[in-house]
Amino acid sequence: MCTQGKHSSLLIVNDTVRDFYDRYPYPPPVSNLDRYRRLWDDRNRHRADHHLFWPEKAYREDRSILVAGCGTSQAAKHALRWPCAHVTGIDISSASIRATGELKQKYGLKNLDVHQLPLERAEELGFSFDQVVCTGVLHHLTEPEKGLAALRTVLKPDGAMHLMVYAPYGRAGIYMLQEYCSRLGIRASEGEIHDLAATLASLAPDHPLANLLRNAPDFRNEAALADAFLHPQDRAYSVPQLFDFIGKAGLVFGRWLRQAPYLPLCGAIAQTPHRDRMSRLSAEEQYAAVELFRGTMVRHSAIVYRDDSVGKYQPVRFDGKNWPSYVPVRLPDTICVQERLPSGAAAVLINRGHTFTDLYLPVNAQEKRLFDAIDGNRTIEDIMNSTSAHDRNREHARTFFERLWCYDQVVFDASRTPDPAT
Repeated sequence: MCTQGKHSSLLIVNDTVRDFYDRYPYPPPVSNLDRYRRLWDDRNRHRADHHLFWPEKAYREDRSILVAGCGTSQAAKHALRWPCAHVTGIDISSASIRATGELKQKYGLKNLDVHQLPLERAEELGFSFDQVVCTGVLHHLTEPEKGLAALRTVLKPDGAMHLMVYAPYGRAGIYMLQEYCSRLGIRASEGEIHDLAATLASLAPDHPLANLLRNAPDFRNEAALADAFLHPQDRAYSVPQLFDFIGKAGLVFGRWLRQAPYLPLCGAIAQTPHRDRMSRLSAEEQYAAVELFRGTMVRHSAIVYRDDSVGKYQPVRFDGKNWPSYVPVRLPDTICVQERLPSGAAAVLINRGHTFTDLYLPVNAQEKRLFDAIDGNRTIEDIMNSTSAHDRNREHARTFFERLWCYDQVVFDASRTPDPAT
């Protein structure tokens, strides 16, 4: 195809996607963010979020944030949770921009600017950002590579980017129904979506989509059905494809937003005969293998950095000498269960954000004392010194705090170490 013809085709597809979201804005608009605001009235939640992205940097709140493909409320939520930050939201949908503007006015979000702009043209904003958030957007672009490259351009050299894209294996049932709708010529209209919802209710209980329908109340919503089954542009990335995608854009992988589902040291796979074999693989190959083992991941959420970053990416490690100076900060979704415990356990730690039920961490009485001593201010060394002499075994403390980190129970403030990379 000639260049002009290809450009015309891209414009047509982009217009189609924009029109789709103008008719079916997704997520559906909300008018009340009071509960969300109360949720973020917790300084430790802020500190955990900061050190998830920047373990090696001292906590700060005055960052600049770009929410690319902000939808109806995502930029407003970021502005609400970070009142000292300057938040910019961009989206191609006028309906989404309008809904975000209404939230801005209602909550007096003077730290929020919103623009109707494709993320491929983010450079036109004339700013660079400490943090770029792009979740659920790139997989809907005609040329995702150009979109991601554009976001890298506006990311500061020491900035961090949160990406979320679809994963293929857990969405197999969705892609089957997308093809089903295509073969029947079903289009995004109120009547056809109503008929589609009625048809989905008749799916066999063992259909690959059935489990998603049972566990995702979102699918009861008209806009969600349209977004899942009738979107004009949709693709997914396996772990190897995602690493290739970010590498070609001049970015490097830092960590998964929630890493336990990808680690062979966590959950059911750690009890299999393949654990040792998998441990000999590179980290990327481990992630790819665990994705196949789990089989039902529907998305990948990753934190990435520029490949010329002046930072250390994600410097948390436990094979060096600095780990005792890390300050553990509990992740807000962590809960400590003390009922119906496994034999020998004093408690079980669970991150409520995990969707896989095998990702729980039993702890004994000694480990629970160390966990209870986490206050977000003391270093691991301080915590060990505050407990009884029986609890001060350094090797046991090292492995325990590493397990807490692997299981997404804590993040670390590593800014106090002389060299966070060691």
